[in-house]
Amino acid sequence: MTPETSIDPESMRAAADEASELLKSLGNRHRLLILCQLVQGEKSVGQLAEFLGIRDSTVSQHLALLRRDRIITGRRDGQSIWYRIESEVAQKVMQVLYESFCGSGG
Repeated sequence: MTPETSIDPESMRAAADEASELLKSLGNRHRLLILCQLVQGEKSVGQLAEFLGIRDSTVSQHLALLRRDRIITGRRDGQSIWYRIESEVAQKVMQVLYESFCGSGG
């Protein structure tokens, strides 16, 4: 940061609030595992439940929270809903986490 660059405190507070909300959403083992799967591409509830070893209804609860927080979105294809990461910021954060912890280098 250069001396002539000024950061507006209100903008910084708003950004900190947004970041805090994102981190709260990510602060759960199952949601992190779901998002690590979604970094690789779209997945259905059934695929995510099988990967996590938990019931579809539990996965759906986590997906609902992630949808509410605008981190993921779903698209219907017949009887299935396919989920993907919608938030560009969340995608970037999850890519770093994936490379650090989920990928072969972690």
